[in-house]
Amino acid sequence: MSAKAISEQTGKEFLYKHICTTAAVQNRFRYANVTAETDWKRLVQDHPWLLTERLVVKPDQLIKRRGKLGLVGVNLDLEGVKKWLQTRLMKETMVGKAKGILKNFLIEPFVAHKQEEEFYVCIYAAREGDYMLFHHEGGVDVGDVDSKALKLLVGVDEKISADTVKSQLLTHAPADKKEMLTSFLVGLFNMYEDLYFTYLEINPLVVTKDGVYVLDMAAKIDATADYLCKAKWGDVEFPPPFGREAYPEEAYIADLDAKSGASLKLTLLNPRGRIWTMVAGGGASVVYSDTICDLGGVNELANYGEYSGAPSEQQTYDYAKTILSLMTREKHPDGKVLIIGGSIANFTNVAATFKGIVRAIKDYQVPLKEHEVTIFVRRGGPNYQEGLRVMGEVGKTTGIPIHVFGTETHMTAIVGMALGHRPIATQPRVAAHTANFLLNTSSETDFSMWSSSTLIEKHTIMMFCFPLFLPLLFLCPSLLISVAKSTTLFSDHTKSIVWGMQTRAVQGMLDFDYVCSRQEPSVAAMVYPFTGDHKQKFYWGHKEILLPVFKNMADAMKKHPEVDVLISFASLRSAYDSTIETMQYPQIRTIAIIAEGIPEALTRKIIKMAEEKGVTIIGPATVGGIKPGCFKIGNTGGMLDNILASKLYRPGSVAYVSRSGGMSNELNNIISRTTDGVYEGVAIGGDRYPGSVFMDHVLRYQDTPGVKMIVVLGEIGGNEEYKICNGIKEGRITKPVVCWCIGTCATLFSSEVQFGHAGACANQASETALAKNKALEEAGAFVPKSFDELGDIIKSVYDNLVAKGVIVPAKELPPPTVPMDYSWARELGLIRKPASFMTSICDERGQELIYAGMPITEVFKSEMGLGGTLGLLWFQRRLPRYACQFIEMCLMVTADHGPAVSGAHNTIVCARAGKDLISSLTSGLLTIGDRFGGALDAAAKQFSKAFDSGMLPMEFVNKMKKDGKLIMGIGHRVKSINNPDMRVQILKDFVKQHFPAAQLLDYALEVEKITTSKKPNLILNVDGFIGVAFVDLLRNCGGFTRDEADEFVEIGALNGIFVLGRSMGFIGHYLDQKRLKQGLYRHPWDDISYVLPEHMTM
Repeated sequence: MSAKAISEQTGKEFLYKHICTTAAVQNRFRYANVTAETDWKRLVQDHPWLLTERLVVKPDQLIKRRGKLGLVGVNLDLEGVKKWLQTRLMKETMVGKAKGILKNFLIEPFVAHKQEEEFYVCIYAAREGDYMLFHHEGGVDVGDVDSKALKLLVGVDEKISADTVKSQLLTHAPADKKEMLTSFLVGLFNMYEDLYFTYLEINPLVVTKDGVYVLDMAAKIDATADYLCKAKWGDVEFPPPFGREAYPEEAYIADLDAKSGASLKLTLLNPRGRIWTMVAGGGASVVYSDTICDLGGVNELANYGEYSGAPSEQQTYDYAKTILSLMTREKHPDGKVLIIGGSIANFTNVAATFKGIVRAIKDYQVPLKEHEVTIFVRRGGPNYQEGLRVMGEVGKTTGIPIHVFGTETHMTAIVGMALGHRPIATQPRVAAHTANFLLNTSSETDFSMWSSSTLIEKHTIMMFCFPLFLPLLFLCPSLLISVAKSTTLFSDHTKSIVWGMQTRAVQGMLDFDYVCSRQEPSVAAMVYPFTGDHKQKFYWGHKEILLPVFKNMADAMKKHPEVDVLISFASLRSAYDSTIETMQYPQIRTIAIIAEGIPEALTRKIIKMAEEKGVTIIGPATVGGIKPGCFKIGNTGGMLDNILASKLYRPGSVAYVSRSGGMSNELNNIISRTTDGVYEGVAIGGDRYPGSVFMDHVLRYQDTPGVKMIVVLGEIGGNEEYKICNGIKEGRITKPVVCWCIGTCATLFSSEVQFGHAGACANQASETALAKNKALEEAGAFVPKSFDELGDIIKSVYDNLVAKGVIVPAKELPPPTVPMDYSWARELGLIRKPASFMTSICDERGQELIYAGMPITEVFKSEMGLGGTLGLLWFQRRLPRYACQFIEMCLMVTADHGPAVSGAHNTIVCARAGKDLISSLTSGLLTIGDRFGGALDAAAKQFSKAFDSGMLPMEFVNKMKKDGKLIMGIGHRVKSINNPDMRVQILKDFVKQHFPAAQLLDYALEVEKITTSKKPNLILNVDGFIGVAFVDLLRNCGGFTRDEADEFVEIGALNGIFVLGRSMGFIGHYLDQKRLKQGLYRHPWDDISYVLPEHMTM
């Protein structure tokens, strides 16, 4: 949602902080907030004026007409305020149809004034600009300000002026107050624009000789502008409408939504209700709520919400478990139903999102059965068959009644089943997986009938598409606007540029092109500012092709003058700038803006520039549009299975326009099942100000010979549907129009509910879905009784056109087959291939990193430290606490042994030669071997072999001497029996105290007694100690078999301890040399003994 209401306190705080005016704004920041938890002593300390001034008190909970409702206490002292609050604070109150508790109050200084000093001012946003209303009489009895007030339109990108305000708004204002009012109104409007308000009303605005007083204020701001206004707004709290509590679960989902690229919404309507929904898609969520209310379930509807935009499995799980938790807190005598519905997804992998829901159902299976919950599922889209199969399986394994349906079932049919208004259908057998549609053969082709007139037009009328007029534009610029508003936006020759590295969407467009038998790909190039110019590989049918990717727009446009469409996948933050840049190139005639959440003020600037330049904008907040047989925008129409199932590879006779992207795909399905198919479809987007409106496209369809009937899916909010009514009445629209506006449930709710689309909100009675549907029917459009009957009405109108001969069905030709991408086929389980690598220690593919089967969150919760992590990754075991500590101690004692050893020396030389960290570290590590640091494995092997063979320590020493071999791990250059190595002593004390057994260590210490008796420095050194102690650890900790322990020694795991530990020291030496800024090292001559052959020196 974009326009969100803020509290009066927040609105006034914004005004007092940011208004710039010469008028003296009085009582700045003089307000106190009171709740049930208020400490009155502290409140008085913070606001001492409460004791000295007369006061006004009122609830600050988005309640309109508080004065009329007796909810304003006026001219009271502090004790009077307390007494007034006693009968109201935390008391239940009816405001219209909404029943709520008064819990938040605002206290302000009372302003004594005369009636003639009260004024009314309001600013609100519209598509064409911002309107300022002013009336010279204000207060509770102001009446119908729309008819009384003077009105000033400040167009998009225009500036307000003092002269205009005076001449158009203040004609009836007192002469002595005009200057003050003018300055205040100009400052107020500038603040309104600067802080991205969408609505601001002050009534009354009191103007006295002392200055301006803002008494009562109501406001909304564009929440999507948070990234622009955060510094000025701070942290804004958006209160719920009066009558609806703010639940922590709503805040939790809102937080998930803010952190996600997907859309997650939840509004609790009646937590005790028995009907719960979990719907995918903003438009679909409204349709399901409508249908539930149409069937009498409004009082039992528990929630409104949606999940869309391809949420991850974890996000879907979090969303689902929140709903399941809420619905299993209180039992209902009739049991409960959960409707998991949605339209046909365009790009969301249904099976992947269903995994999250299935996890939640499994977690809550016991309470779900206790609360007698029945689940109804209907979904379509990529891999939906697998999703439905998994959902059906979880019903069988858990014993929860789950009924699943796919695209063969009307979207809202499950609502009637859930509410007992229709029998639960027996689900017909559906394809096992998405690929069944792609394995197309002539024997299985459905030779359904479609319009022959449409086929003729594709090859005749379509050839006069817009790109052929491009040369004419340069000769006659006056043709620009008329051509831009022509009936054809896309043809089978249309070329586009895609902004953004959306390879999946581009491949989908190319597959669509191929299945439509286009001669060339519809995507000419891509623009991605974050990389250099390069080529990106795609498939054209069976063949691999390369598409250019440009760093900047200018190069792309220059090299591809044939392009006239831009598809923008830019983020909400960069969509405005990239769109404005695109419109600088006259060749671009159509721009699709996919991003959702662009601030409305910026969208209106885009619209204004587009109108000036004759560019058609589709979006923002859209999936795009599709012209079967010709062109599709991005992910529109979904994957190839849906393209083929909905016959979108060739044109039909029905054109549609919708706000919702998800519902546009549902319309593709409905129209393909009831008629000869879609001619063209556009989703204009769910924002309040879409770039193009319903009427723009309806008129195009009216003027397109191939379109025989028109379908419009409108919705609550705005008044664009009334233009269609006028078009029908005036005879401008003569083709049959089937129209339905979703959001009929809104008038049945006791409190305001903001639906998924930003524009789905009625600000007056005429903007309700009910009013629009009635007007459309009266105008002559075909309007069903509910969305449930939309398909029936479409079929009835189509059959009538066929009967009249307007549409002549013809046989269909099968489309060419398109190979499935390997990655998608593998995800569907259709193919298998030997893996190039195998791994058993780590898995990064899911929502959470997993080490040897343990999620990373558990690793931290267990506080196993670095030693425990190493145990998981090296040994695939969760080691005992003492083992983890011993590993960490080994890493600490091996971390460094000064700069003189060979590894450190090499690292230092490399660092001083100007090499980077990795090169210097590698140089040091390459010295590790049997002579330096690599004795751990060798010592472990030698001592183990001797011990396991039953050889006495003396026999072992004598044998090694006889064989002429060194005993690895014995001996030290500096340390001796008289100068012991404290590192060994520390480790020895720990092992003796914590290890359950240390036979090999004891054996090694006996060997040490023998060797040191011959020479004092032949001690068990740190390498040898760690080697033998580690063997004891592996053999005796209880986590390994004897064979497993020996295998780890054999494959070199123990040397890894030294490598890992000493790497810390080598890095330290590298950083030390860089910090000391040491120059290139050259070894001194006097430290080199030059021994050359004598005959060479003569």
